[in-house]
Amino acid sequence: MILAVQNISKAYGINQILSDVSFHIEEKEKLAIVGINGSGKTTLLKIIMGEETADDGQVVLAKDTTIGYLSQHQDISFDNTIYAEMLETKRYLIDMEEKIRSLENDMKHAEGEELERIMNTYNKLSTQYDHENGYAYKSEVTGVLKGLGFTEADYDRHINSLSGGQRMRVALGRLLLTKPDIIILDEPTNHLDMVSIAWLEGFLSSYPGSVIIVSHDRYFIDKIATKIVEIDNTKAINYHGNYTYYSDKRAEIRASQMKAYLNQQQEIKHQEAVIEKLKQFNREKSIKRAESREKMLDKIERLDKPTEVNADMRLSLSPSVESGNDVLTIKELSKSFGTNNLFSDMNMEIKRGEHVCLIGANGTGKTTILKIINRIIPKDEGQIILGSRVKVGYYDQEHQILSLHKTIFEEISDSYPDLTNTKIRNVLAAFLFTGDDVFKKIGDLSGGERGRVSLAKLMLSPANFLILDEPTNHLDIHSKEILEEAIRSYTGTVLCVSHDRYFINRISTRIVELKDKKLYSFIGNYDYYESHKELIYEAETKNTGANASSVKSGIFSPVSDGTNNISEAAASNDTTDNNTTLSNKEAYLKNKEEQAKARKRENDLKKLEKEIADLGEKISKIDEEINAPENATNSKKLSDLSTEREALDTKLVEAYEKYYELEET
Repeated sequence: MILAVQNISKAYGINQILSDVSFHIEEKEKLAIVGINGSGKTTLLKIIMGEETADDGQVVLAKDTTIGYLSQHQDISFDNTIYAEMLETKRYLIDMEEKIRSLENDMKHAEGEELERIMNTYNKLSTQYDHENGYAYKSEVTGVLKGLGFTEADYDRHINSLSGGQRMRVALGRLLLTKPDIIILDEPTNHLDMVSIAWLEGFLSSYPGSVIIVSHDRYFIDKIATKIVEIDNTKAINYHGNYTYYSDKRAEIRASQMKAYLNQQQEIKHQEAVIEKLKQFNREKSIKRAESREKMLDKIERLDKPTEVNADMRLSLSPSVESGNDVLTIKELSKSFGTNNLFSDMNMEIKRGEHVCLIGANGTGKTTILKIINRIIPKDEGQIILGSRVKVGYYDQEHQILSLHKTIFEEISDSYPDLTNTKIRNVLAAFLFTGDDVFKKIGDLSGGERGRVSLAKLMLSPANFLILDEPTNHLDIHSKEILEEAIRSYTGTVLCVSHDRYFINRISTRIVELKDKKLYSFIGNYDYYESHKELIYEAETKNTGANASSVKSGIFSPVSDGTNNISEAAASNDTTDNNTTLSNKEAYLKNKEEQAKARKRENDLKKLEKEIADLGEKISKIDEEINAPENATNSKKLSDLSTEREALDTKLVEAYEKYYELEET
């Protein structure tokens, strides 16, 4: 154990934030802290770092353990260039290198005992320098810079000239290069694009130290975390697994908690009714029985109602009119801003019922495409054709049509007068507006809050084609889940731009990537895109002749065999460099072999998923036994349970390693 949080409690006035929170982290363990906005996650990190004082409890850190912490609001003002500031993290190696060079020079002029002394010092220092990977520190610095999205042209830029997001990336890079025993990151993905986030996932997953992260990026958590600590209703609940395991297990626990809560409430109401009846008899014997039952009722430990949102709060989206099969057709679209050409001669089609996610690096023109479709900015060339009976609902954080003088409640009720007050409150609660929040004036809201109001309005609209630009920004995890379920069950058509990969993975039936001014289409979700993108890129470079028009537009249609979900571009990868093709029989056998391998891989993954879930459940049960009051003084049993838990932990790590190895093949 490298760090232990023991029975931490914290309140601000009468507002209790944390109550008796406990967890620990082992060496090399990767832990994520999750919870709704305002649950106390950042407060807990500050207590760990000593920036806040706990009311009760303590944080125990192993001797000589170093911690690196990146907060959401870092004070970053380095009077330096980007590269020079990063290099400063390796100052001890630079000084060591200079000392080695100095000793080499001294050896040229030394003799006898002095030479021997210098050589001993030189050998020790050289060994240490080599052990500290001194010969590769410059490569390490440039690797982190490139991973975080900085190009060589950025290296000499002064930090004070950077944007806030760029400065945060510099601070993150500095922290990663210092290599502390424990890295603590609060929302580290906020200022990173998808490529940089994927790089950071790989860095942290293979990091030799421990990691604690707070993040709303569920895909990021899923890839890194081996342990989840959920802060719920001021308490901490520990889950041994990644985010997917936590999400599934949490649903089971919530269902069990809700059942226990409802059963207890029913029993309390029953007892209260019996007590009331006994008192009505107004006889001494009946009154004594009533008093006895009241005493028993007072002794009951009341269960808190689980914080799971009521089912009525779930959003149900249903288009009022079904569109034609052809929803959107883009032909030979081009757009430039001055000398900056975003794309030329672009083609794309979207059919009824598709949920298409448009992805790509920052600045490639994704939002521009959405704005052209919605006639917010003009196109240079090409055609945008909406199909028969298509009714567009557009969400754009920069162009929200809201009445600033109205309250949030009035904005919704005036737009949809047929909705009941309860329905309006439930919808607004799904987007984090509860209690008296609904009576705030739109004009007094922040940009993020206005975005949530606009999103709530759109979700209630009769549109059959939703166009969404970063809809999950400013939503906590639970609100994202509500939105996901609504879109997943939506029978209309969706075109979405998002950096939230978990959200994309859950809602998309097709991924369209804007890369190098071309569109690449992948039939499936984000996981499918990740596992097939290199194949598609390679296939695109080999397409010639008959496929020239597809290459020009950069779009590839799915093959007719729905079992594979592989596009024609992937199939065309079988074309050899001399433009010869495999025979039909060879292609058929090759395809069958690939399908068999894919099925075996999927089966093996499912078996490992089950093994991981079973191990996690066993570990949770052991944790319950360890924490049970009746076992607190039974040292032998606690020792046996700890030994059993360590063995299960080892098996769990091995299962995860097998899973990730198989997932990467």
